[in-house]
Parts: sequence; C-alpha cells; structure tokens
Amino acid sequence: MSEQLINADNSPLPSPTPGQTFAQGALISLPLIIAAIPFAIVYGALGEALQLSFWIVIALSMFVFAGASQFIALNLMAIGAQFPIIVFTVFLVNLRHTLYAMTLTPFLKTQSVWQKVAMAFSLTDETFAVVVNRATQNKQHLGWFYAGSSLLMYINWIFWSAMGFAVGAQFPKLQHFGLDVAMVVAFTGIVVASLKTSSHWYCMIAAAIAAVLTYHWPYQLGLLFSAFFAIAVGVFSERSSKKTNSQLQEEQV
Repeated sequence: MSEQLINADNSPLPSPTPGQTFAQGALISLPLIIAAIPFAIVYGALGEALQLSFWIVIALSMFVFAGASQFIALNLMAIGAQFPIIVFTVFLVNLRHTLYAMTLTPFLKTQSVWQKVAMAFSLTDETFAVVVNRATQNKQHLGWFYAGSSLLMYINWIFWSAMGFAVGAQFPKLQHFGLDVAMVVAFTGIVVASLKTSSHWYCMIAAAIAAVLTYHWPYQLGLLFSAFFAIAVGVFSERSSKKTNSQLQEEQV
C-alpha cells in the first residue's frame, strides 16, 4: 500500500479526481507512446510498400490495434492469404494478452462488463506495463488510469500509422530503417525498472533465454512459450523463497 501524501502542515492531500488520474495515466505512458511513433510509421510505410489500400491499413489500426499482429496481417494480405488464416494467425500472436489479462483481473473487479470489454480491446504491452506497476502502488481510480494510458496510445497509433502510409511513398523502404528499435528500448526501460525481487529477475532471465532459443519459431509462438516458461520460473522462485524464509523463521523461534 502506498503512503498517504501530506502537505507541509501535515494535513493529508486530497485524493486525485478521476480526471486527474486519467491524466496521470496518459502522462506516465507518454515515454512509451512517443517511442511507439517510429513503430507506427514503419507499419504504415509497410502497408504502402505492399500496395495495400490506405483504408485497409488504417482499419487494422482502428479495429485490431495490435502492432506485431498488424505487421503479420499486412504480409498475409499482400500474398493473398485466406481470411480465416489471417484471423487465426493474429489470434496466436495475441495469445500473450491473456497472460496480461489474468494479471490485471484481480485489480479490476469493480469494472462493468462493457468497461472490461473496452479494456480488453485496448490492452497493449505498454499499457499493461504502466497499469500493473500502478496497481501495486495505488488502486484508486485504476480504471481511469488505464483509460488515460490506452486512449492516448490508441489515438497516437492510428495517427502515426496514417502518417507512415503518407510518407512511405516519399521514402522508399522506410520500413527497413530500423526505426522500431525505439519501442524496444523504451519498453525495456519500463520493465527493468519494475524488477524488484529475485523472482522478478529469475523470470526476466528465463524469458530472455527462452526468447533467444525460440526466436525462429513460426507465428511468434516462441514468444508465447517464453512467457509461460518465464512465469513458471518466477512462480517457482517466489514459492521457494517464501518456503526458505518460513523455515528460517521457524528455526529462529
């Protein structure tokens, strides 16, 4: 539980309003949102390079809103893949979001069904990272915090996807410039800052090793396997640590 904030005269500060919490969600997510801009530009440029319709490219950003999956969907569309194959492939790539949802569910029990539906649609790696960090410190108005993060990310992604499509024609092969590395660097910074216990570090190391070993698996299945493997390592480490601490306490008694 986070400590209560106080004024200089030791009087408690007023709790933030939903609107203020919404703004906090957007502000804290801003570094990741800015880092996503090159990634969105590359996505839009790829759509233009594959000679797909502008509206198809933007519709994917509006109704799928899943960066990695959209890149794969564009390539499948370009080679004339059947619609069920595209949907199934996108589904596989996005399976990791079920892990995110399982983590956040205990903190969002008071949200309505429709609010949860909106949250499920707008859940991204970036929003998950900042929201789960917030949830461990302050659960007040968490839905508004979530909305601030996800809405700004959503608008940002659509806008820069469109810009990427527009500039793609002016800068051929823009998608090969490596601009998407900014997203990786920013997200890594957010994640590393949240590693506070030994189990967190074991989980991170396990994920890194598994990701390298499964990098060439098709449909990004290696990503899903690495996530489950890292979670298992983290849970085992956490339980082992608690068991060890319990035994030490018993010996001291």
